[in-house]
Amino acid sequence: MNPTTTETTAGPRVNREKVLNLYPALSGLPADRLAALLPPQALMHLPAGTQVFAEHQPCQGFPLLLEGSIKVIKLATSGRELMLYRVAPGGSCIISSSCLLGHTDYNARGIAETPLTLLALPVAAFTALMVEHPPFRDFVFHLFADRIGELMQLVEEVAFARLDQRLAKLILARNETVLGVTHQQLADELGSVREIVSRLLKGFAEQGLVTLGREQLTVTDRAGLQKLAAV
Repeated sequence: MNPTTTETTAGPRVNREKVLNLYPALSGLPADRLAALLPPQALMHLPAGTQVFAEHQPCQGFPLLLEGSIKVIKLATSGRELMLYRVAPGGSCIISSSCLLGHTDYNARGIAETPLTLLALPVAAFTALMVEHPPFRDFVFHLFADRIGELMQLVEEVAFARLDQRLAKLILARNETVLGVTHQQLADELGSVREIVSRLLKGFAEQGLVTLGREQLTVTDRAGLQKLAAV
């Protein structure tokens, strides 16, 4: 993890109870070792839109997200983006862990979707925990298992599912009636282009599934979207 576009600011202190509630794999550590992992300077606050890490950069730490959401995306040579997964509080980024374990650079980039509060475990601390603290090692490998399952589902959808199905699933996954989102943002998440997504959304609107506004989409027939997503 290596914020690249905005300066970070250190918080006054780390809320250890919050960290341990979100990351119980650290709770078995001796108090002095835990304190060494959580100094005030390890806490960072990043505004929305910050590029948390970029392709071809070395990973300088293992992120523990306390607040906010990070989207991890892959940029194609054509300029199109495909969202691989999101990181939420209590989780972490398998691309960061794979880079640290394999001593490689990032092969995707992470963007702060919302303001973030996170801790960055130094490389040496991450390596030591992987070797010496089995609960942390299990946590990291369970992350790999969960994310690989998600990525396999993404590959299956990209390869075999129609784009209208994927768009319906994406709208439903937000679990909101009114979505503050642009057609370009939806296209980026689907790895498509805005013109195609706009055409599909217009079709959804004509079917009465959604209504469209400026940078806004309202779900008017959730059952109909569910039926389309399940086709």
